[in-house]
Amino acid sequence: MHTDILICGAGAAGLTLAIDLARRNVDFILIDQVSEPFGGSRGKGIQSRTLEIFEALDMADRMIAAGGRYPSQRHYAADGSYRDEVSVAATAATPSEPYGEPLMLPQHLTEGILRERLAELGHTPHYGHALLGFEQDGGGVTAHVSSSEGKIAIRARYLVGADGGRSFVRKTLGVDFPGESLGARAVVADLTLSGLTREVWHRWGKGTGQISLCPLQGTTLFQLQMPIPLEGEFDLSDASISAAITDRTGCDGIEVHAVHWRSDYAMSARLATRYRVGRAFLAGDAAHVHPPTGGQGLNTSVQDAWNLGWKLAAVLRGADDALLDTYEEERREVAAEMLGMSTRLLDAARERGDLRRGREQQQLDLGYPASSLSLDERGDDALLRAGYRAPDAPMRGAGGQPCRLFSLLKSGDWIMLRYEASGSPAFTPRRGLRIITIGEHAALRDHQGHLRTAYGLTPGDIALLRPDGYLAALTHDEHSPALAAYIEQSVR
Repeated sequence: MHTDILICGAGAAGLTLAIDLARRNVDFILIDQVSEPFGGSRGKGIQSRTLEIFEALDMADRMIAAGGRYPSQRHYAADGSYRDEVSVAATAATPSEPYGEPLMLPQHLTEGILRERLAELGHTPHYGHALLGFEQDGGGVTAHVSSSEGKIAIRARYLVGADGGRSFVRKTLGVDFPGESLGARAVVADLTLSGLTREVWHRWGKGTGQISLCPLQGTTLFQLQMPIPLEGEFDLSDASISAAITDRTGCDGIEVHAVHWRSDYAMSARLATRYRVGRAFLAGDAAHVHPPTGGQGLNTSVQDAWNLGWKLAAVLRGADDALLDTYEEERREVAAEMLGMSTRLLDAARERGDLRRGREQQQLDLGYPASSLSLDERGDDALLRAGYRAPDAPMRGAGGQPCRLFSLLKSGDWIMLRYEASGSPAFTPRRGLRIITIGEHAALRDHQGHLRTAYGLTPGDIALLRPDGYLAALTHDEHSPALAAYIEQSVR
């Protein structure tokens, strides 16, 4: 069996990568050793930047319809009194940032929508397929896989390990996974219960006596979270969970009717020393493990896949293989920052019961300004720099129809914006590059000046957007030799 890309792991990272490859007509096989999809709510937050990615993949609206907003937190005192506070610092959507707040959507619903989108593109994960081993050579990877039909060999150009924190791919590659245990262990469970309103996120206690019950948007369930002792067995039976709720809340009126999923886990923060070894890559939890605070794990994993997908496709179409080295260059630094932030939030949650989240968690300000893929020929005082996230902007077509800059990203192409440029474009059309002139008599019109304001553009400026919606190049000179060399080397 032959393919271009073998993806091991059909969680959020593997599914996102598969969708991106499918829309680019790249041949791949997606396998997972489990017999059926994950059915719990381990991750439940989709950050604003991830919603932008899901919009480009034609899934944001259906996810928003399936989920809901984060409710306020209700902190109960020992005497039964309480205070409510905002759990997420939401802001109104703006022309440059269309999603002002994160979405609550349980992980099993998120992954279900990802599978639906993948099916629309003609593909499905292969469950019950376990990777037994693999070898690399100069031309590809030979993987040995067991399935219900016996052992099979898959020959792929590249292998992506998106197979979780205990990644078999990472261990086989011999990649170290340094980090630390965070001295915290917790239970998470999905419950059907009565006796609590679904309007707020209920929280009791501090330190090791904490417990929270959060209504899971898009379902009739509550998610239980509570710390437990680091050592020893913990009884996860329905009766034990129900007793713990009564004991820690001090409420006799909460009745547990069913426990649909449960897990206990020790928290750690770990980061793989390498993201690429030859023709094999690590993505998602296989490359980084976060504590759950801040809702960063699933989102960082999705964005790994978003960074890697277009680069794999470009190299398969003839771009220099060195492009794939920028995956680790860009994404490992981001994961390190997210690990630090998640750990700080965990400390706040343990000490003060504080789970409030703000802009830092929404990942809108993450970018790659130091990347070797960022070409910036504007001054250091420019509002926007190459490597930053490309802002959205409302515009109008030549016929007066409204459109948004983000709608262009659905093509998966490189986008060159010529702002009020005179004369013919300096570049000829080529596969994967869309050249769009913006001006009063051009194809698109910046009728309210939102694009000019967000990008700091002046007439004649060029902004080149990468396929993943980050700024590749900014220049005042459309005839810049550096820009020409960049396009010749990178655009495929």
